[in-house]
Amino acid sequence: MKTKILIMLITFCSLQSCRKDAKIETAEKEEQTNIELKKTSPNNNLNISILLDLSDRINPEKYPSPAMQYYQRDIGYLMSVAKTLETHILSKRINQIDDKIQVFIDPEPFDPNLNKKIGELKYHFTKDTAIKDSIFMVSEKYGLISDFIYKAAIDDNHYVGSDIWGFFKNKVDDYCIDEGYRNILVILSDGYMYHKDAKMEQENRTSYLIPQWIEKNRLNNEKWQQRMEEKNFGFMVANTNLSNLEVLVLGINPNKGNPYEEDVIRRYWSQWFDEMKVAKHELKQADLPTHMDKIIRDFILKKE
Repeated sequence: MKTKILIMLITFCSLQSCRKDAKIETAEKEEQTNIELKKTSPNNNLNISILLDLSDRINPEKYPSPAMQYYQRDIGYLMSVAKTLETHILSKRINQIDDKIQVFIDPEPFDPNLNKKIGELKYHFTKDTAIKDSIFMVSEKYGLISDFIYKAAIDDNHYVGSDIWGFFKNKVDDYCIDEGYRNILVILSDGYMYHKDAKMEQENRTSYLIPQWIEKNRLNNEKWQQRMEEKNFGFMVANTNLSNLEVLVLGINPNKGNPYEEDVIRRYWSQWFDEMKVAKHELKQADLPTHMDKIIRDFILKKE
């Protein structure tokens, strides 16, 4: 009798143990599934676009900077963006790689050779194309080709401005936003916005922002914010829903002489992005690339 009871107890304990093992195994599978879902989340696939402002802000004779010329700072920023993408791709499993990077200039250059060079900065890495050596080549190529682009623009010495406003109105949806990706647009600009063929006004809303406009409308004193709100100053809204786009503006460089100039520039851009429902945006000064590298990495890699 005791033997039968002992056998029954052993059998019962074995069954309970199997049930626990099954539950643990199921929980582990669920946890693993959740991890895989996180790893393959669309937000883990980057679609990075870079818009270059090749206006006279890059002219080293007009705007000299002994510490480092502004066009050289831009090149440093471009390389930091490319290196950050390299880091991101190399942190992923091979079968999860699906990341893009590209560069735009608006209006596009007349020189076909220059356009060809810009085209060489367009990459789409997938599990089939993500060879380690080619990944590491991105930042190197971005440094070499961007140096060529900036020097060509400076040598040409024909600055017509950059149509950033028109880019947001006519191109950003098609060029910079893809479903299934975290879409990031990096803009290299001093914060002013102007193109000779895209100068529009709707009362106090404009498609441009230049120092003369700020001075003319008395936004150069301590009451600038009150005046902006009362008179509804700002950029004309160029798009209605950019909720699937994040924007990082690098290179803000206000004219000297007005201590409120940078505040006005930041207000114009921030208000514009908010009105276009941009998911996230940051504006940073034209600091040295060594200082900007961490800011760029944190923005792209989503480090708070």
